[in-house]
Formats: sequence, C-alpha cells, structure tokens
Amino acid sequence: MPKVTFEVCVDTPPSLVNAQQGGADRVELCSALRLGGLTPTRSLMRFAAAQTMPAHVMIRPRDGDFCFDAAEVQLMLDDIALAQDEDMQGVVLGATRQDGSPDLEVLEKLVSAAKGMDITLHRAFDVAPDPFAALEAAIALGFNRVLSSGQQQTALQGKDLLVKFVAKAGGRIEVMPGSGINGANVHQLTALMPLTCVHASCAEPIPQAPETVSSLGFCVPEGRRETSLAMVRQMAQALAQL
Repeated sequence: MPKVTFEVCVDTPPSLVNAQQGGADRVELCSALRLGGLTPTRSLMRFAAAQTMPAHVMIRPRDGDFCFDAAEVQLMLDDIALAQDEDMQGVVLGATRQDGSPDLEVLEKLVSAAKGMDITLHRAFDVAPDPFAALEAAIALGFNRVLSSGQQQTALQGKDLLVKFVAKAGGRIEVMPGSGINGANVHQLTALMPLTCVHASCAEPIPQAPETVSSLGFCVPEGRRETSLAMVRQMAQALAQL
C-alpha cells in the first residue's frame, strides 16, 4: 500500500514538536483548536518554519459558521499573504453560503490568492447540503484535497459517506478523513477505502489551570488539550504497518 501522509493539527509549540518527533509528515497550524481551529499567529508560523516542519496554515478569522462578510474575507486574504511571506507550504480554508453550500465567489478569491500553495478545503465541506456537488466544486476550483468526517461527528461514524467521496473523487482530489481518528482505529478506515492522507489531533487533556485562572474566564471549562507524543507515535506506527 502506498504511504499514507499523516497530518496532525496543532496550536502550540509543544504540540508541533510532539507531532514532529512522533513521526507526523506535516502539521495543520492553528490557534484555538478548542473552537475548531482559527488562524495562527505569525510567530507560530515562524516557529514551524524553524523546525523545518511542513505546515499548512488554517485560514479562519473567527469561530462559528463559515459565512464571511467582505471585511472577514479581506482578513483571510491578508492571512494567506502572511502565510506566503512566512514560507508556509499550504493553507486550509473554506467558506459557505447560509444554506451550507460552498460560497464559490469567496472561495475563488481565496484560492486565487493562494496560487502556488497546497490548498485544503476544511470541514466547512461537511455542512454542504449536497456534498457531491461540493466535491465537484472543490475540484473545479483547484483544491488539492478536502478534509471530511463524512458529515458526522467522527470519521468512523461517517465512514460510509467517506467511501463514496473517495470513489466519486476518482483520484482527481484527495479525500482526507479527519475527526476522532487514532492509532487504534485508523485501520477501520484504510480497510474500507484507498487513502492517501489522514488527519488527526492525537491530543489529550493536560492538567487543569488553577481555579483562579479558570474562574476569571481565561480558559475553557473543559481545559486545554495538547498533542501527545505517544499518540502520534502510535498513529505513525499503525500507518507504517499498512
């Protein structure tokens, strides 16, 4: 079986180092993964570049839906330019209309701005009312891949639809499963479909912040999570054995 590219989403320097040392092939570079991932800082981009770790930068100016106004689209364009200035290899982005269908006008602008970079359509894809039409739109726009959980909370729950996406794509675009995948269950996906890449957080909770910090609202109630070196290694070993 050809090598499956292993991508880990990270939002801190320790997480990036753990992803690299554990055997990940690249990182999706974010801030605020607890919110689904937002655009990272320039300094985190520079940290990734200093580690010589291939990085694709999340381009998402806020949490919530993926319907962006003109000011937010300009922020996204500026952030793409920033990622290019920092020699990032790729960007991860998405935009939808109110009904969840791809916002083709906005996406065309963003893809054009990212010309020459590797471009992933993130899980905004999973809110599309017609995901097969959205897949064809992503191909026409020039995306390299779509990140998807098969329109379910986890990729395992959405595996039946993911199989259909891979078949429909027919090698024209990568379909990268993500959400809830780890070294213990990834084989359940690779047994069903030919995959070229897979996405995971490999994250675990870290000790809670002092009560004075949480009570003042400086962290989310459920606490922080950090990429686990052991979990990354487990996933990398599982993929190597395919």
